[in-house]
Amino acid sequence: MTSTNEQAAALLAAYDDQLRGAGESADVPTSQDGPVIRVEYPSRGFASYRSLEGLDGAEVDALIARQRDYFAAKGKAVEWKLRGHDLPADLPDRLRAAGFEPEDEETVLIAESAAIAERLRGRESVDGVTVRLTTDEGDFARIAAMESTVWGEDWSWLTDELVRHKASGLTDIFVAEAAGQVVSAAWAVYKKGTDFTGLWGGSTLPEWRGKGIYKALVAVRAARAVELGYKYLQVDASADSSPILQRLGFLPVTTTTPWVHTPA
Repeated sequence: MTSTNEQAAALLAAYDDQLRGAGESADVPTSQDGPVIRVEYPSRGFASYRSLEGLDGAEVDALIARQRDYFAAKGKAVEWKLRGHDLPADLPDRLRAAGFEPEDEETVLIAESAAIAERLRGRESVDGVTVRLTTDEGDFARIAAMESTVWGEDWSWLTDELVRHKASGLTDIFVAEAAGQVVSAAWAVYKKGTDFTGLWGGSTLPEWRGKGIYKALVAVRAARAVELGYKYLQVDASADSSPILQRLGFLPVTTTTPWVHTPA
């Protein structure tokens, strides 16, 4: 029988092989600088890579600086997404020296889609709440407004991001409503050419938490992933979501921390 540690190691290897580098950026404009793929999201830049193996310290520092300067010249912030198992081990110090600051650490969780769909069978609905698939841009604006309320800041940019996701043909967006009010939302991003579906969103208005809405949104996305033939579900989970997902059977394989440089 395979141990949990062995399962996690195999999942991490699949994650690195299939989702790092080009696997993270299939549906947006990119350019390449050595091992780094620069991803040009509307909201900010993103530095993606599979490995920095073979680079010495000075080369790593120069690579970091070039990503910072490339996006700063465009007036954009850039995120360097650092995984907990990335080398060299002193990457956080090098990023900080280049003017990057860390945001909240999240846990990378992975599970088999079929196992989660089976475990959550019958949990796709919640009394008084309608969970539905949407392609309507008006709904996207309502989702952005809900997120703005949850996080206490302007998330209006999310409307355009969801429009872009819809246009890619590789995303399903689900909204949860109660009495006509958007109370939660989440989306599944299908990584073409891989075994993975990324689960994003899931924020819920405070007064609607603890009612099973988050699990319902996981359930419908897991079932959809199985239907489309995607073997794995992957989540960058917050401290709030991680315990819930681990109880459902997701395994932690590494951590991820966004290191962000914002130009003056």
